[in-house]
Amino acid sequence: MKGKLIGLGVSIILTVVVAIGLVEVVRRSNASNHQKHDPLMSASKAVQALCSPTDYKEACVESVKSIQNNQSATLKDYIQVSINATIEAIQQSINKSESIGKEANEPLNKMGFEDCKELLHLAIDELQAVFIDTGNVKMPTLKDRENELKNWLSATVSYQQSCLDGVENSDLKEKMTKVLNNASQLTSNMLAIISEISPILTSFGIDTNMSNISSRRLLNTNDNVVNKIDEDGYPNWLSSEDRKLLGRINSNNPMPNVIVAQDGSGQYKSISEAVAAYPKNLIGKYVIYVKAGVYNEQVLITKDQVNIFMFGDGPRKTIVTGRKNNKDGVSTYQTATFAVIGNGFIGKSMGFTNTAGPEGHQAVALRVQSDMSAFYNCRMDGYQDTLYTQAHRQFYRNCVISGTVDFIFGDGSAIIQNSLIVARQPMENQQNTVTAQGKKDRRETTGIVIHNCRIVPEQKLFPLRFEIPTFLGRPWKEYSTTVIMESMLADFIQPVGWMPWAGNFALDTLYYAEYANRGPGADISGRVRWKGYHILTTRDQAMGFTVAPFIQGQQWLPSATMPFLLGFKS
Repeated sequence: MKGKLIGLGVSIILTVVVAIGLVEVVRRSNASNHQKHDPLMSASKAVQALCSPTDYKEACVESVKSIQNNQSATLKDYIQVSINATIEAIQQSINKSESIGKEANEPLNKMGFEDCKELLHLAIDELQAVFIDTGNVKMPTLKDRENELKNWLSATVSYQQSCLDGVENSDLKEKMTKVLNNASQLTSNMLAIISEISPILTSFGIDTNMSNISSRRLLNTNDNVVNKIDEDGYPNWLSSEDRKLLGRINSNNPMPNVIVAQDGSGQYKSISEAVAAYPKNLIGKYVIYVKAGVYNEQVLITKDQVNIFMFGDGPRKTIVTGRKNNKDGVSTYQTATFAVIGNGFIGKSMGFTNTAGPEGHQAVALRVQSDMSAFYNCRMDGYQDTLYTQAHRQFYRNCVISGTVDFIFGDGSAIIQNSLIVARQPMENQQNTVTAQGKKDRRETTGIVIHNCRIVPEQKLFPLRFEIPTFLGRPWKEYSTTVIMESMLADFIQPVGWMPWAGNFALDTLYYAEYANRGPGADISGRVRWKGYHILTTRDQAMGFTVAPFIQGQQWLPSATMPFLLGFKS
């Protein structure tokens, strides 16, 4: 009996041990599954994984300090807290700029601080878009949103820099730079995090193989409602009738909602009146037809006025003109004759001019901040700073762009295709520079691409073309990015091709490249020998600067109803 009891006791003990073992196996298995599907990790490891790719690690760590003691915080929580910290930093910069701006005595600097307030609010709008997008997306699919997120974050960098560029007083600029320092660092960190999101996801134990969704999207309203692009390349709000209209490429324009005509034959006599009539809660597009005439007015398409299609009777017949300029005390930002902020803008068969002349210095004809915007058969005529590609993804096709100093400039992601680029006669002792790209952060997705264009002198300049130096560009900011490919360069382009901004500034960090250009000005044997200058010899090297990878044009350009080269010309 005793032996039986001992045996039974051993059996019970073994059963308990086995049961405990099974429970432990199940517990570990559940923990492993939990880690895979709802990843949690220690706070120190989480912060290290998030901040490892950033340039400003101290600022990164500080930005997530509020949740470091929350052991249940996920990667999404860390990202959203980081974004909120960046928004708060910019808001603090706005508040502090108010007092700094009161020190400005000159009208130009006062205007610069007014611009700062507007630009920094726009930067907050971009970050709010990032916050909403990262909040709605499932973490395994975040990689699919990388292009959109980096586009918005690049615009945030651009707006902060534009704020500083508009303050000309050196003491006030230094103060404003210090005020924006934390916001600039946090924005740079967010760009770094999104740029390295794949290894960060892996560090958090998130399986990125779950990603199987498309990121093809088109912004429709100011509250970041996003519309899908269907397989035919059209936004889903387009009716079947609209699709038929838009299918007739370059033959018919959509039926206008309103007509602008100076002779009174339309609903409005000015473009600004037609824009002001933009309907609330618009679903679809707002089409404005501007009849032939010279419209002497300053036009602004605001951030809330999205999906506007504006077309005229031709770039030499329907002309919007102005002459505001920096010499007369107007900030570069405010000199624009025509400015577009609202996303999805399409401009067709119109002219945009600034007639201030070379003596007016900075004088913008067209300023573009509209994401997924396109211009076809348009003219942008001015002298210094004609076309301001300030932010976001932009496309220009069959256009004429003329000017003198830095006449295509800004920090957007712009492709200019099949267009005529015309250098004009500058003031005495000035040189012509076609581009001045303003990429400040190395991870921005911005740049100027000139593809299958012709760069020539205007007729007036032609006899003097060898006396007035003309360069393809100069670096406005540290990571200035410009690529010229498959284009015809006339003989007046300087043999070195590119011009420094000041001394050795940015020569190692910029990215300038040429690929398969032709014409007498395309001879690369005498080009600059900067570390940042590149001669591309294969299509694979140049492919990253074509429409699809550079501005994701295959996702939204078909809805603009116009032709474009997705890759190379032949």
